[in-house]
Formats: sequence, structure tokens, C-alpha cells
Amino acid sequence: MAGNSPRKSEAARRANQVVRSRTVIIMLLLGVCTFVMLFWKLYDLQIRRHDELQAQAAVQQTRESVVTASRGTIYDRNYHPLATSATAENVCISPLELAAYVQKQEKANEEAQEQAIKSGKTYVPAVVLDEAYVARGLSRILGVPEEDILQMASKTKTKYQVVSKRVEQDVADEVRRFINGEIDDEGRELTFVNEEGKTRLLSNPTKAPTALQGIFLELDSRRYYPYGTLAANVVGFVNGENQGAYGLESKFNDVLEGTSGYTVAAKNARNTDLPFHYENIIDPENGYDMMLTLDTRVQASLEKNMESMLETFDAKNGGTGIVMEANTGAIIAMASYPTFDPGNYSAIQDEKLLASVEKELEELEKKKDTYEAEEDYSTAISNTWSKAQGLQWRNRCVSDTYEPGSTFKPITLAAALEEGVVNMNSSFSCSGSVMVQGWDKAFNCSKKSGHGTQSLKVAVGNSCNPAFISIGLKMGTQKYYSYLRSFGLMDPTGFDMAVGEGKGIFADEKNFNSNVVSLASYAFGQTFNVTPLELIRAQAACINGGYLYTPYIVDQVLDGNGNIIEQHGAATPVRQVVSEETSALVRECLEYVVAEGTGKNGQVTGYRIGGKTGTADKTGTRTDSNPKGDVVVSFMCFAPADDPQYIMLITMDTPSRNTGVFVSGGNMVAPTASRIMGEILPDLGIEPDYSSSELLVADAPVPNVVGLTMADAKAKLENAGFACRTVGDGETVTAQTPAGGAIVPNDASIILYLGQEKPDAPCTVPNVSGRTAAEANRMLTNAGLIMKVAGTTVTGSGNVHAMSQNVAEGTELPAGSVVTVWFGDSSVLD
Repeated sequence: MAGNSPRKSEAARRANQVVRSRTVIIMLLLGVCTFVMLFWKLYDLQIRRHDELQAQAAVQQTRESVVTASRGTIYDRNYHPLATSATAENVCISPLELAAYVQKQEKANEEAQEQAIKSGKTYVPAVVLDEAYVARGLSRILGVPEEDILQMASKTKTKYQVVSKRVEQDVADEVRRFINGEIDDEGRELTFVNEEGKTRLLSNPTKAPTALQGIFLELDSRRYYPYGTLAANVVGFVNGENQGAYGLESKFNDVLEGTSGYTVAAKNARNTDLPFHYENIIDPENGYDMMLTLDTRVQASLEKNMESMLETFDAKNGGTGIVMEANTGAIIAMASYPTFDPGNYSAIQDEKLLASVEKELEELEKKKDTYEAEEDYSTAISNTWSKAQGLQWRNRCVSDTYEPGSTFKPITLAAALEEGVVNMNSSFSCSGSVMVQGWDKAFNCSKKSGHGTQSLKVAVGNSCNPAFISIGLKMGTQKYYSYLRSFGLMDPTGFDMAVGEGKGIFADEKNFNSNVVSLASYAFGQTFNVTPLELIRAQAACINGGYLYTPYIVDQVLDGNGNIIEQHGAATPVRQVVSEETSALVRECLEYVVAEGTGKNGQVTGYRIGGKTGTADKTGTRTDSNPKGDVVVSFMCFAPADDPQYIMLITMDTPSRNTGVFVSGGNMVAPTASRIMGEILPDLGIEPDYSSSELLVADAPVPNVVGLTMADAKAKLENAGFACRTVGDGETVTAQTPAGGAIVPNDASIILYLGQEKPDAPCTVPNVSGRTAAEANRMLTNAGLIMKVAGTTVTGSGNVHAMSQNVAEGTELPAGSVVTVWFGDSSVLD
């Protein structure tokens, strides 16, 4: 047996060796596999998912807040801000942090209660400042419904919910006090400042207040419109996201908005900011500023007087107004009605528009049961409001078209003079109507009895339709149509602020050339449509030497330091449509329109004014209930007539026929244009040049004659051009009305008080509307007031009467106050 031992030992050794070898191999294989898996995992985490995990770490370890760039300021030509931005703050909550804060308070209460039980003491749990507490407090301060805030707070996987955007500074400060624990959810004071200047709790003067967690404020920018509704349809507005939504704010949003920055701050595992740790700030790049060609003084005058006109004549569909530099195309003022407040752009400002909305909503309410679903009814209501808002936002000067009527006649006149088919010696016969081949109805003139035989200038002054039909027919369809193109009426104007610019509506050339009926109606401005901007551009080319310019409103783009980034540059005409000589003849005819023709109510004392009236029938508006149909009345004027610098076009859509004033541009719009021109021309640097008769009523300062003898006082006043009358029988002047230095018309009569004090009782303004100049002056003088004459001053019709006054009847004024009265000729027809 002993001899068998070695053989068994050898077998065992071999078996053990096999086992060891296999074990080593298996261990090696397992090691390699483990290493490969570990290597792959490291590769996956550190290489393949590096950017992803790094971003997750950044999110977990930092809080990032956007810092909104400040939008650029929009200025008028004199650097008056029309739209500007100021720092504001957004109120935000972090539902994740707020939930953690609530849990922290609840845990602290549990631990304190356990400790109290162990020590045998009574414990009253501290009030937990939970989501409901936060919602109540923020709702009270911000006016946001509590349920909305609670809904945001329920999203506990998020760290960023905006409760209210761009709040006013006083509101932000109130939120900050709430966050700092200085006030509770009801606004009650919780703290006081001790003698050391430290804030302490009223309930425990030794303890500082504890700040709420999960609420924070972030910097933002808020848009302000310092002039309110002024030029609203031009400037536009920004939406709730501070993005341009309309007007220049929208068109130039990329220029104005800039690039937002952000801040990155470190936070701990509880999602609260780490004190004394890093904060990285990437500064925003503010938007560029823009300087416009608009002048706020001119814009204010245009809007003020247009509003009065639209209200006086109860215009159903509002109106438009444009003031433009005749030799560059720069827009100085642009108004469109109805209008709105860009700071509260959703609200309907116009009373007529609001009334129509309310009426439509009433009709929808009556038909509510006819809607299949509540959602359909809600959609109908929303659409009603949206439609009305669109109407008040729209810049009708650019987007809307209308039939221009007789204000288009200067274009027909310029084309005919340029082609030589008429000249200043041409004559025309008007019997009150004219028949045109291819049409079975007569084309009528505004004067039914006819104007008889008249020269070209007189025909223009009379706005004679038959004369202009004759002029158009002499040109022929092809030549006339070519001038429509040359005056830029077939193409967009290229206006720099236009988004969705309207385009004139004309017959196509083939149809226009097929008969002369369209030519006849086009010649006096009917059966086609243009935008106000298209028309004033073409009108300017008629009177500025024949040059067609591209209208523009943005003059400069500036950086924050006032450096010019972009400049419009010198105005270059698109083309010359008519010659300088033709343009001079057009100006001569249009000056006659205002001096002696249908535009005489557009006269302005001290200025040579050219212009053209218009009263256009709105095609398709005549019905059995409205047999006369609706009209658009308008007036175009320019000054100075011999060297035009500024041109203005005003339209009024569908004035009432029940105001007692004959419906025409000459009677309704020209007086308004006169007031505007009288106000804006001095501001624009066009000084008046008074004739000898106008000098008699020009404004002048009253000499101070108090203390002089009656004879010396009278002589001094007469030398200054004033008359006088006396009250009392003293030897020296003890008082005078108006006082020395007052600016009054040069023909005013100064009251001198001799040996007595002047009365201090106020004078009541009478109503002088409809009175002659002599009657109005007598009424105001008897009331102790002084009359200043404005409007029509030169006319031979004998029909000049007071049309309006700048101070309402019944107003009380100090004795000697000046009341401006506008006179007009009620006999004018368009």
C-alpha cells in the first residue's frame, strides 16, 4: 500500500493543478471583464456623457437668472423720448425651494416637540409659513389670484415660476419686505428698527426676522411711453414678453431689443444660495436707440385739432393726418384715428369703437343659446375684442385705402401741364354736368348750375369736375396711366416703418385703356383707391419741383453713447416726374384755391398757403335709408406756397350730415388745417410774413401806460398801433386792461382807468359762432374781452362767419383776455 501512495499523490497534484489553472483563468477572465466594464463606465461618464453630466452638475450647484437687456429709446427729432425703458423686477418663486423650506419648518417643529416631551415641557408648534401663506401674501401685493400662485407652487420639480412680470418699484419693495419677514401675509408690520439701526421682531426685540425661502426677484426692463397716446399708431407697443408687437416697436424689434445677460450663483444641496460664494454676471447688451423725423410739437397739434374736428363732425370712421417735408419725404407727424394708449394697449380707448363692441357683445349674448359649445361662444367674444383692438392699433395712413376725390386733381393737373395738353390760357365751359361716351349717366359738378366759362386757374379753384374730365380726356388713357405709375401710385412707397403696407387699387392697364369712362372718373379722383401716404407722396411731387421721394421716419440709429450707427442720409429722389416749370404752375393754381377758391377756409394769417379740398363719394354706400351715401372729406395744403417746405394731408371718414355744416372738405377739414398750420409753421422755423392789412391785426405787446396822463397814454398807445377808451375822470392812468406787456392783436382797444381801480370781476365768454367778424368783435368787447381773428381773412363772397372759438361759451376769464375766433366761408363747395 505504501507503494501506491506516490501514484495517488501525483493524481491529486494534477487535479489540484487543473483546478488552480482553471481558477486563475477564470479570475483573469473575470478581472479583464470587470476592468473592461469599469473602463467602459468611466469612458461613458467622463467622455461620452461629459457635457450632459457637467450641465446637470451646473444645474444642481448653481442658480441662473436672466438679466433682460434694456430696449433702446425711441426719440423724436428733438430728442424727446417717445418710448423708453426703465429697470423693473419680476417676482418669481422656486416651488422646489419653497417645498424644501416648508419641510424644514415642519421637521424643526417635530424635533422641538420631541425634545419638549423628553424634558416634560409643554410645546406650542411654531406657525409654518407654507405655500398658502406665501400665496396669500403675494396675491395681496401683486393682485394675482391665490389659486394661480398655489398652482405654480405645486410644480415642485421646477425651480422657476414667474408670478408677476415687470412690477413697479414700490410693489417690488413691498415684496422684498415680505420676503425679509418685515410684514406678514396681511401686510401687518412684524419688525422695527432699534436704536442701533438693526431690524428686530416686534414679538421678540432680541431676534432678527427670518427671511422666507423660495421667493426671489429678478431684474427686468419695463417699457414706458412718456407722451401716452401721442403717435401711438406710429410707435406701437411691446407685448407681455417685452417684444415689439406693433408699429416701430415691431418693425425695428431687432434693433431695439438688444441681447439679454444672466447671473450664475452657487447654491447648496438644499437649493439655497451659498453666502460669500461666487456670483458670475454676464452683462446684457442694451438695444440701440432710434431718432425719428417726428416732431412732438407738430404731432400734438395735429392730434389735438384732429380730435376736435372728428368730435365736432361726429365722424363715424375716424380719420388720418400726415405732415411731411415736401423736399425730402421725412414724416414730421402722422396720426390715425381711432387710437390707443401703448402703455395699456388692450383697452379700447375710442368711445365710438367701445360702444360698437358693447353693442356686438349684446347681440352675441342674445344668440348665446345658438352656439353648440361654450367654447364657440367664448371664441366669438374674443374675436369681437380682437377685431376692435386691431382697428385701434392700425396705422390707417399706411395700411388703409380710400377714394381721394378732388385732392387727386393736382396730379391730373401736373400731368396735363407736363404733356402740354393744357396751359394757363386754356378755358373750360361748365354747365353743371357732362356726358362721357360709354356711360349713360351724367358726371355732375359740385355747382349744379355750372361755373360757366373759366380759365384753368379758376377751374382748379372751383374744383370743377367737368373741367378735369375734359383735361383727362385730352391726355388719353395710355398717357394718363403712365403718369399714375410715374407718381408711384402702382407700387409700395418703400416707407421704412411699413409692415403690411396698403397698396392703391386701380384698374389694370388693359381694362383702363378699353374705354374712357374710368379715365373720366380718375381725372377727378373717383372709382380707385390710394393710401393717404401714397397720395401725399404724389402730391408733394406735384409742388416740390416734380421730384418723387421715398417717405421715411427713422433718421438715425444710435448706440448708448450717442454714436451714430446708421444715418438715413441726404434724401435722393426716386425720379423727377414733372419739370420745375410745371410744378411752379401747379403751385400757382393751388395757391389760388386757398386765396379765392374752395380752400379759402384754409388761409393762415401771415402765410402764403396752397392747397386742395376733397369730398369723395364712397362707392357702394348709397342705400334707400342713406340716399346720399357716405363720403370722405379731406384737405391737402402746403407752405410757403411759392417755396414749399411742408405739406399736410388730413382726411375724415363719414362725417355726420346733421351738424349744420355743409359736408365738404372745404367747410369741415380746411378750417382745422388752418389752425394746425398756424400753430406748427412758427415751430418749424417758417416765420410769418404779414401783409399791410394783416399787420393791423398781428399780435403785439401792450405798452405800460400806468402813471401817465391821459394824453400821454393815448399818444403812446396810438404810436404802438392800439386804440383806447377811458373809464373815470381822473387826470392820470391808475390801471389798464390788458396790463402792460400782454400780447394781444394790434387792433385791440385798451381800456384806461382814470383815477380809479379796475374791477376784478371775471368776464364771461359769449358764443360767437355764426356771427360776422364785426358782430363777434362787438360781443366780445362788450364782455370785456379781446378778439383775435384766425382762419379766412380774404374773401369776396360776403359769407364769412365765425366757425369756432378757442374758449368755450360760459367760461370765466380775467378782463382783457384774448379769445381766438376762427372764421370761415360757408359758401364753398368741393
